[in-house]
Amino acid sequence: MAAVFLVTLYEYSPLFYIAVVFVCFLVTSGLVLGWFGLGVPVILRNSEETESSTRVLKKRMRQVKNPFGLEIPHPATASVTKGITLTPDCLEDCLLTCYWGCGVQKLHEALQKHVYCFRIKTPQALEDALYSEYLYRQQYFIKKNDKEEKYCRLPEDAQVVDFGPVPRSRYPLVALLTLADEEDREIYDIISMVAVIHIPDESYRLPCRILYQYLLLAQGQYHDLKQLFMSANSTAPSSSNTSPEERSTDRSLLEKAGLAEDEPELPEENSKDCVVCQNGTVNWVLLPCRHACLCDGCVRYFQQCPMCRQFVQESFPLCSKKEQDEDESTHI
Repeated sequence: MAAVFLVTLYEYSPLFYIAVVFVCFLVTSGLVLGWFGLGVPVILRNSEETESSTRVLKKRMRQVKNPFGLEIPHPATASVTKGITLTPDCLEDCLLTCYWGCGVQKLHEALQKHVYCFRIKTPQALEDALYSEYLYRQQYFIKKNDKEEKYCRLPEDAQVVDFGPVPRSRYPLVALLTLADEEDREIYDIISMVAVIHIPDESYRLPCRILYQYLLLAQGQYHDLKQLFMSANSTAPSSSNTSPEERSTDRSLLEKAGLAEDEPELPEENSKDCVVCQNGTVNWVLLPCRHACLCDGCVRYFQQCPMCRQFVQESFPLCSKKEQDEDESTHI
């Protein structure tokens, strides 16, 4: 009976059907807003509310001066039998001590002893913590700001061609940098640096590289240095593998054959530009992915890293606003 009445009413009044649909829409909208609140339809909020809701935590950082630097200038030529070349770069006079075949467990026990028992300020302190669990030791005196290459190699009578299959009980090489002057140890918060270096051998032929770098502080902590990831333009292989003379000769031959094309202009290096706006200078590091890809203006709009889509838990700036202004004034 009711259905017949509604059909009859609809035939005489089409506006009734429109009114019913509108009432259903209002009821549905009220239920959705009552259940989720204003947090679900992002499009209904203004830009200020969106910006405040996506702001991630700023990690508090403490600036310290690291007096140690260590690089591998020729990783392709390094091997256990041929040795390795290291380039230290230190702000003060330092000692570079290399331990071949250092025990993995003993090294990490030594790092824990630095926290709880005694401070590893000298090579002798590390050797006491290692209980001489290494095969060979070499030491070099590094002068302040001296970047001379140091050659390290196992002696031939050691007869070591590899350190066994993975997982290994020994690291191929552990390099320790310590301050030579005792007075400098009272100035710097960082008193030593431990670098664990992989060197290819007959059993494990992966390229030579630094596996871990630990900064040891005078207060008894140690920090694991980790790389930051930044976007960069890759240059063309032809420009990096051929000399200018070879490129000019090749171009002259192509011109004679009528096949030469206009050389494209090299793109400007924009590895320091924000990956979002392409205008601001990259200044923010996102954690835990460690991508340095956003400027001061864009970092407030992202809860996920724009490069890897991982959720951002914390972030920290590479330099403060004051340092940026000073740097810009210097360039001007």
